[in-house]
Amino acid sequence: MSLNLTGTNEDVEATDALAREGNDEDQMSRGSLAMAWYGVASAFFFVYIGAAMASAYGTANALIGIALTIICYGLINAVLSRYAINNRTTVAQFSRTILGTAGSSIATIIFALVAIYYAVFEGSIVAYAFMAAFGGEMWMWSLIVVIYSTPLVIGGVRRFLDKLNGWLMPIYFFGLIAAVIWAGVVYGFSDAWLTHAPEVELPFTLGGPGWLATFAGYMGVWIMMMFTMDYAALGKRKDLKFHQNVSFGPLFYVLAYGFAALVGIFLTFTIPGIEVSETGLAGGIVSLMGILGLIVIISSQTRINTANYYLGAANLKAFGERVLRINMPNIVWVLISSVIIYLLMLLPIVQYLLLALAWQGVLVTAWVAIALTHILLDRGAHQEHSAIGDKHYRAFNSNGLIAWIVGTVIGLVMLQFGTINPELAGVGSTWGPILTAVSAGVVYAILWKVHPSSRTGLIQVVGA
Repeated sequence: MSLNLTGTNEDVEATDALAREGNDEDQMSRGSLAMAWYGVASAFFFVYIGAAMASAYGTANALIGIALTIICYGLINAVLSRYAINNRTTVAQFSRTILGTAGSSIATIIFALVAIYYAVFEGSIVAYAFMAAFGGEMWMWSLIVVIYSTPLVIGGVRRFLDKLNGWLMPIYFFGLIAAVIWAGVVYGFSDAWLTHAPEVELPFTLGGPGWLATFAGYMGVWIMMMFTMDYAALGKRKDLKFHQNVSFGPLFYVLAYGFAALVGIFLTFTIPGIEVSETGLAGGIVSLMGILGLIVIISSQTRINTANYYLGAANLKAFGERVLRINMPNIVWVLISSVIIYLLMLLPIVQYLLLALAWQGVLVTAWVAIALTHILLDRGAHQEHSAIGDKHYRAFNSNGLIAWIVGTVIGLVMLQFGTINPELAGVGSTWGPILTAVSAGVVYAILWKVHPSSRTGLIQVVGA
């Protein structure tokens, strides 16, 4: 007696072979994919979060935490990108294995909403920069930002995207360097940005050292792991090593987190009266550099928002087709997501950044921990890929769902510590993300051992 997948053996074997031997020519070239992915590195949010961590925990602690973050992100994404490239799998497709088809829909809509949220946030920064430079109303500049951003991810216009990102990357990189030099010349160079220490340390020491709090803070951006899988699925298998080491490896995060953080920290403690917020830093650059500062902001945010718009629309489409049974062309889903983005831009969403990051960070961190645990335990398997239809998967995979719920509940409970006692805020913000990841991974590993029939998420029946 043996175990066979639902459907014919030939059907499943054929789909499995198709996924393993898929035509690489249908995938993006390594240069195009790397350039598209490096557009994510230019998010102005990365400039802000580095400055925010230095302001809260001191520059030395922030830099140590960021260094550990770069190493951690590089290692995890090397694993995720390898799996995504080898198995042609996106977050939506992979989630069927660990959560089931119904469970994967939850992950898909969370991913879509987070990508849309970032599009709203980053777009708001451009609108704010326009308003700081030329005046006017936020609703008008927000509409302009959405109108020029939407075509960049529609149909044939995406072929222009590679060149656009190529042009914008040096503007962003050298623009930030120019901002540093400009600020130093105008306000003077000093070591204040390197020696800054928090005025009040007690709430943070209760949660552990500042560098650990910084590391945990960056766990709130583990959505980048999901971004990695969706982008890596577009890569060619022959370019695997390049993408692991260059596209999705530590080098990317040295630029995205390391370089951006240094710039943010320097500007924050050099320009007098600058507010430690993304809009504050953006406004400070525009006030300092005028139209050149505006160009830097536009170039950085346009690059990152091509990723936000694309991933938001793609996952919204996946959710709509799977759950709502609505089949529409890609362009319609892009337009729908753009309308949602504009409507949300009319709200004061920037004010709720840290709260939103904390809540979505719990859900995403638990998912990443489960995904990483599954891949490491299921070494060498080639079962998760787009060639296998939903009909072959369970509606719910108890292994992943239980682990996800346990990790999420622990994380959310930890986040409430600060509301119970302000002195415990550091405990929740530092240990919440860490315990979320550890608990989700450990629970999934245990269930993997005791409930092996749910490992693949595939429906199995007894057959001859």
